[in-house]
Amino acid sequence: MKKDGRVRNIRIKKGIYVLPNLITTASLFMGFYSIIASIQEMFFIAAIAILVSMVFDALDGRIARITNTTSKFGEEYDSLSDLIAFGVAPALLAFMWAMSFYGKLGWMAGFMFVACGALRLARYNIQIGLIDSKVFNGLPIPAAAAVIATTVIFFDYFGIEGTFHNPLVMVLVIALALLMVSNVKYYSGKDMRLFSRMPFMSFLLVVGIILIIIYRPEVTIFLIMVSYAISGPLWWITSFIRKKNLKESTGSKSAE
Repeated sequence: MKKDGRVRNIRIKKGIYVLPNLITTASLFMGFYSIIASIQEMFFIAAIAILVSMVFDALDGRIARITNTTSKFGEEYDSLSDLIAFGVAPALLAFMWAMSFYGKLGWMAGFMFVACGALRLARYNIQIGLIDSKVFNGLPIPAAAAVIATTVIFFDYFGIEGTFHNPLVMVLVIALALLMVSNVKYYSGKDMRLFSRMPFMSFLLVVGIILIIIYRPEVTIFLIMVSYAISGPLWWITSFIRKKNLKESTGSKSAE
């Protein structure tokens, strides 16, 4: 590559870091297993596999940063894994579980989820370092996948086994797809300091939330994921109203 009359030699590092990429592979495997389970109409197992994949996905990046083994290869591999585990797997789960009854409309909604998930990942990769790390621009694809997975688990808990004929599931999938490619901001949680000191009451609150999740995980995890998906639009509406009121108050003061 020529630049300013000189030739730059770019050394390509040989080999990959084993541990973080092995965890990414585990996440990819659980996504693939979820696809197999959905095809075999084991919807509860498919949903659990997606949630387990989320755990591995949350671990690989953190372990890479802690062990100082981050790499461009790992970032690209993680994105490709996410597209399978949180794009294709939940879309197929939703289609086989509740959207196959609607034929072309059903698989088109599923494809829309996959396409928007791919666009969300691509946009996230190019926006790293350009936007505030405290927020996500659009609903993260793992969160969108978790909403679908926990919805299946939630209805299974209340006795709805096998396929579920309800058009609202298709509406949910389309809404999640649009939220992923929207500019709605979501809290990323990257500024949370879990290893720092916290007030005693805050610690008790965290313990209480954990106990509630353990008591009814099928219900509480579903409510947490749906609440997170809704939090973005609510945050946007609140910010819009606040800015509008501030503008009106500023305009009335200037008129006086």
